Amino acid sequence: MSLMRDETLEAPQAVARCLANAGDIARIAARIRALDPPFVTVAARGSSSHAGTFLRVLLGRDLGLTAAAAMPSLASVYHRPQRLKGTLHIAISQSGRSPDLIATTEQARAAGAFTLAIVNNATSPLAALCDEVIDIAAGPERSVAATKTVLATLAAALALVRAWSDNPAPLDRLAPRLTKSADLDWSSLATTLAATQHIFTIGRGPALGIAKEAALKLAETCGIAGLAHSAAELAHGPMALAGQGFPILAFLQTDAALPHSEALLATLASRPTTVLAAGGHIPGALLLPTLPSHDPDEDLLCQLLPFYLAAEVASRARGLDPDHPRSLQKVTQTI
Repeated sequence: MSLMRDETLEAPQAVARCLANAGDIARIAARIRALDPPFVTVAARGSSSHAGTFLRVLLGRDLGLTAAAAMPSLASVYHRPQRLKGTLHIAISQSGRSPDLIATTEQARAAGAFTLAIVNNATSPLAALCDEVIDIAAGPERSVAATKTVLATLAAALALVRAWSDNPAPLDRLAPRLTKSADLDWSSLATTLAATQHIFTIGRGPALGIAKEAALKLAETCGIAGLAHSAAELAHGPMALAGQGFPILAFLQTDAALPHSEALLATLASRPTTVLAAGGHIPGALLLPTLPSHDPDEDLLCQLLPFYLAAEVASRARGLDPDHPRSLQKVTQTI
């Protein structure tokens, strides 16, 4: 039995439950639109922070809003109030119980920010603090390595931004496409992961959040040092590390970021470097199978699910237990 695998395969149902709350998400989005916040702060830790990166890029790209990552230590360690009057503060957490996120949200609300929680526990202390709550409704998750909650949170972020921007593009195909993505054969990635100690994970735009999540999961489950970078940042120096024994895993979406990423990765693939790419067309790279493109942002979620399955296989091939990573626990309560 594998909790990580089983819960990854439950993700399409979790996403469907989350998106069944589309009416409530639309109501929240309308309320925020009426408030017209000048900027947004997003507070999160771990996998939730990678969903936060995805959300922040969407807010900037689709709404022209500056969305910054909150620094919880300013509230929980340094006790320094921030100037947030009239802004939107979004706290993302699976458990809703991390003390630093609670402190940050308390401080934001006291400063006059409108607060929104995106959580998997609508009765949690974090949810109770906020003006509005989006319950991702993923259900209990027992594996330490979060999978279905991450995918449901990404879906909630996408639904929120689309409702806020009044984008009519529906998300009704997302859950069925996630189900299909579970059948994609990413065994070439699992084989590569079983034999490496280091890897670059690459994405640009919304894909950067996916790349960061992949790097964390590889550290958690496989003991692989994953370095996540924007494709643009990779070109500024880190690519000097790429080579034999330091492969590259790229998540690509069919939007304006694609041509630059393809060109950079093609250059790297022409060297003695293993490049594995989901999406795009890169000569010399190992192209991981993907579903036919439907929506650039949805496509990224349909790449993340087979990645989780490949990471689970690679973890066991390395003699590890992905359900119980060493020195980790399910709820991390940072201060």
